[in-house]
Amino acid sequence: MKNRIKIKDTQDRLITPSGLLLAGALLAKTTLGRMLNRIGKPDGVKHQNSNCVIPYIGLLCQGKTAYDDIRELQEDPGFTCQALCINTIPSAETLRQRMDYLAKEIKESGMVMAASVEMLKSAGIEPTPTHTGHLPLDIDVSVHDNSLTKKEGVEWTYKGVDGYSPIYAYIGEEGYLCNAQLREGSKHSQCAGTVEFLEDTLRLARQLTPEKLLVRMDSGNDSLDNIKLFIKEDADFVIKRNCRGESLDNWLYTAMRHGTPSNPRTGKVTYTGSVYRKREGVGEPLRIVFEVSEITASANGQMLLQSEIDVQTWWTSLDYPEDKVIRLYNDHATCEQFHSEIKTDIGLERFPSGKFDTNAAILLLGALAYNILRIIGQEALRGGTKLTRRNVRRLRAKTVINRFMLIAGRVIEHARQVFITLGRSNIWRQRFTELYTAFV
Repeated sequence: MKNRIKIKDTQDRLITPSGLLLAGALLAKTTLGRMLNRIGKPDGVKHQNSNCVIPYIGLLCQGKTAYDDIRELQEDPGFTCQALCINTIPSAETLRQRMDYLAKEIKESGMVMAASVEMLKSAGIEPTPTHTGHLPLDIDVSVHDNSLTKKEGVEWTYKGVDGYSPIYAYIGEEGYLCNAQLREGSKHSQCAGTVEFLEDTLRLARQLTPEKLLVRMDSGNDSLDNIKLFIKEDADFVIKRNCRGESLDNWLYTAMRHGTPSNPRTGKVTYTGSVYRKREGVGEPLRIVFEVSEITASANGQMLLQSEIDVQTWWTSLDYPEDKVIRLYNDHATCEQFHSEIKTDIGLERFPSGKFDTNAAILLLGALAYNILRIIGQEALRGGTKLTRRNVRRLRAKTVINRFMLIAGRVIEHARQVFITLGRSNIWRQRFTELYTAFV
């Protein structure tokens, strides 16, 4: 083979994860490091708490969760420390021990999500509202499969696998993470502590925006306690009802009386409308939007011996037309993509620790890393130069990792200053520079 490319070593300082500059600039807008150091460290150790936790956030921003991955940052500690505004980098063993030591405090203090809100506000992020002007707050449970492990809290989930069932709260059309909480696998969506989680979520959301909130939840959170809380906090809501135990024939009769019929296809009649129902402890009757279908033939035209009845109903405080309420709820499904980014792109499907509290703390740090990647991606799309073939509303976390976090750079020290140069073959180099200039 002629003109074969040859490989040789060099003494140049070539950095693969140059995107740590962006992550460090955003983390510097928070007081997380100071809050971590106030906790105090174990006796006889040299590393401050911030010097252990912040490098791990840098790993999560690269989609790496294993403690041993910290060794990669030790190859050029000078750049890593300067990029992340820390003093030292711990060993993998020290990182593991310190995460166990800090886990309960990180989990219970709320410092990580408070730092996340602080970062979003400092970066000037304004979550995008829906077409109605509401700021969507999507709350959902997602199963993390941790089968074939003996980790604390891994239990049989409703998805039929052993794992965890954390709950997430996303705000805005972009899906910034407003709150997150790790739960044992067997916990129900509306288990004890859910109302307190919702209260904390609303408090954090209101720190981000003065706009009217629209909380969207599925049937697992069909609870009167949730509705009372949203009414008390003056937040609009669309919650899918759990129709288990209710007569489908009665709903069809109600729909035929109060609904508007339509024929989406041959053999299917759909009734859409609203009714009101009184609930204990709530002053005004609550609105129920329904979509009831009577199916007499299958989609391929096969007649059914007995007609089927499909019932979909939602509790809502909105007074919009039924089709608009249903469309607003259907947009709630987008949070499944956000779950996928956390589990697959960042790599938190399977947690690295065997201790529940440590994994709960890592989930919160992962939420902060997710928001860092989301900020970088959204701000990159705001630039004047079009760098994507299609018009997209957001970049996936994996795309941000590949294009910005793992961008290669060369570190040069000259005239008592440190420079990083980006190769001319990378089309994202100009946007990277613009982002760093905006963040620092």
